[in-house]
Amino acid sequence: MNAPTPRETMAFTKTPGWLDWYCGPAKPRFKLPAGAVDAHCHVFGPGAEFPYAPERKYTPCDASKAQLYALRDHLGFARNVVVQATCHGADNRAMLDALVHSGGQARGVATVRRSVGDAELQAMHDAGVRGVRFNFVKRLVDFTPKDELLEIAGRIAKWGWHVVIYFEAVDLPELWDFFTALPTTVVVDHMGRPDVSKPVDGPEFELFLKFMRDNPNVWSKVSCPERLSVTGPKALNGEQGAYADVVPFARRVVEEFSDRVLWGTDWPHPNLKDHMPDDGLLVDFIPHIAPTAELQHKLLVSNPMRLYWPEEI
Repeated sequence: MNAPTPRETMAFTKTPGWLDWYCGPAKPRFKLPAGAVDAHCHVFGPGAEFPYAPERKYTPCDASKAQLYALRDHLGFARNVVVQATCHGADNRAMLDALVHSGGQARGVATVRRSVGDAELQAMHDAGVRGVRFNFVKRLVDFTPKDELLEIAGRIAKWGWHVVIYFEAVDLPELWDFFTALPTTVVVDHMGRPDVSKPVDGPEFELFLKFMRDNPNVWSKVSCPERLSVTGPKALNGEQGAYADVVPFARRVVEEFSDRVLWGTDWPHPNLKDHMPDDGLLVDFIPHIAPTAELQHKLLVSNPMRLYWPEEI
C-alpha cells in the first residue's frame, strides 16, 4: 500500500497519546468477494483543509480520502461508506469531499443539526449521502435532545435515508423506546458494543438480539472487533485467530440476521487506546464470523448494495 505516513497538520495538535493508523497493513489472506463494500470508515481532515470542530472531544491525526482509497484498493474492496467523524461535528465537508472524489464508489453518512435546510439535505443526497448518525456515547459527543433527533429522522425519511445509531450495551434499555420510534431503517454501529467478557447467551446480549428480532427495520454492523475484544489481536489458536472472543457474538448476529448485517474496517480507528489494528488482519476476521460464501456475499456485497446503491441492483 503506497500511502503517506499520517502526520499532524500545522493547525492542530493531536490529543496526547493518540494512536495513528497503521500505514503498513498486510495483504489479507481472505479474498473478498467481487464488489465488496467497506461499509464503515472515516476521513479526518486533513485539518489544514477541513478544520476539526471547535467542540470536538479529540484531535486526531490526519487521514485523507486519498489514503482511505489507497487502503480500499490494497485490501480488495470495491466501495466505501464514509461515516462522518465526531471530530468534525456537523461540518460534513471532509466527508462530502471524499464522496465527490470517489467516482461514485462511495456513499456517506452525515451528522446534521435541526437547523439544516432541505436544499442542503438535497445537495448531500446528490453527493451520495444516504443516512445520518446519532451518537449516544457520552465520552464522544454532547447530548442532543431526542425530540430534535426525531425531527431530523422524520425529515430525512423522504429521501429514503436511514439512521445510524452508536451506543453502548448498558444504555440500550433506556434508549429502546426512542430507537423503536425512529421512522426509518436503523443501523446499529458495532452490535451496540457488547461486553464480550460476558456470556454470548447472557441477558445483555440477548436483549440486543431481541431488539433486532422485534424490529425488522433494524440492521447491525458486525465490525470493530478491535474495540470489543479483551483477548486482543494475537491468535489464541489456529482456528479462530485474532479477536477470538468477539467471534461468537458477531457470528450469532450474522447467522440469525444475514439479510441485515454490514461490515466495515472503521479506518482510521479513532480513539483506540491499547493498539492500532492491522487492517489486513481485520479482513481476515471476516470468514470467522461469516463462514460460508453465501453469508460473506450478503455481508459484504448484497446487503450494503441494497442499502446504499439500490439503483444499481
